[in-house]
Amino acid sequence: GLRLDRFKTGTPCRLAGTTIDYRQLQEQPGDTDPQPFSFLTDSLPQEQLICWITRTTPEIHGLIRANLHRAPMFTGQIESRGPRYCPSIEDKVVRFPDRDSHQLFLEPEGRSTREMYVNGISTSLPRDVQDAMIRLVPGLERARIMRYGYAVEYDYCPPDQLAASLESKAVAGLFFAGQVNGTTGYEEAAAQGLVAGANAALLLGGRGPLVLDRDQAYIGVLIDDLVTRGVDEPYRMFTSRAEHRLALRHDNADRRLTPIAASLGLAEPERAARLNAKLAEMEAASAMLVAHRVNGISLADLLKRPEFAWRDCRAALPALANVSRAASEQIENDIRYAGYLALDQERIERQRRMQGRLIPDGFDYTTVRHLRAEAREQLDRIRPRTLGQAGRVSGITPADLALVVISLESRGA
Repeated sequence: GLRLDRFKTGTPCRLAGTTIDYRQLQEQPGDTDPQPFSFLTDSLPQEQLICWITRTTPEIHGLIRANLHRAPMFTGQIESRGPRYCPSIEDKVVRFPDRDSHQLFLEPEGRSTREMYVNGISTSLPRDVQDAMIRLVPGLERARIMRYGYAVEYDYCPPDQLAASLESKAVAGLFFAGQVNGTTGYEEAAAQGLVAGANAALLLGGRGPLVLDRDQAYIGVLIDDLVTRGVDEPYRMFTSRAEHRLALRHDNADRRLTPIAASLGLAEPERAARLNAKLAEMEAASAMLVAHRVNGISLADLLKRPEFAWRDCRAALPALANVSRAASEQIENDIRYAGYLALDQERIERQRRMQGRLIPDGFDYTTVRHLRAEAREQLDRIRPRTLGQAGRVSGITPADLALVVISLESRGA
């Protein structure tokens, strides 16, 4: 009873790093002070690996055009849609005929291998064409291909068949996560796996599901987009998809999400303890900023000015020198954006009062008078949990939503 559809994706070739002429390439060093992903990691002492840049040439583009009839994505063998933001080299040559070159990034596959990933030349062309293409790239004239690029077409289940918990509406207890939901990318798959796994465990424990709101986490935006709007191309989680990205910062992810994780048993004691210690440190440092004045103005107010930074606060109040970088960054961001965040929070609360209103399970949309047939069909298919989610369903107008509200109020729901 599950609907299936198809997408396509591809991958570039991999090269033996020892066969590349790096003298012709542009060096791309790593960050001098790389930031860890985990709040449990204080620093990254490892040496950063270097990436390199080169470019395609007009000769390569001519070779590709001459062999398009051998590329499955252009012969009709593969017809489904692929990720718009990482097209194949064949797509780029056809869609941008005015460009005489495209950038290629050579990225090490790891610390224990010399294999290099050629980002930007994803292809479905046959091996002999790939060999010829690589030999025409500056710096890669003698490069040896260790693995050839290829394209694949794959099945996915349109995610509008899922509840916000990622549980299938058709099969109770069956959860979907990752590429099967029409997404592309490692982070997107990991985020869904975390939520689906947590909700499977919560279901077995007889507890309600973990559903993150759009103003709480990018995971909330990702899953709401998938189950409410569906997908017409492989989905990637861009920051531009989030309405409240000023609040969804990387530096405050622990403050937003660790308490939720701890309440569900998903945060180990060390993680919760570190957050509590940082919150206490921030509270103490913030109190010092408010109390200490320079020429009658508190350091907290001075920090709102663009020309004033944390280093100036430390110069004026040496006691702040012991405040950790993690705490000082969040304090500075909170103060600088306090006015904008307050306005955003007011908007969130206003929307939540209306949009957080639950729609009863099994609500019969056929009984909503004057509701358009298209709206009735969409709402019945998606089965939104709240009025807010209903308003985000593709094709639902404010007038449709108003009729649903009236119907709910008439029943005292």
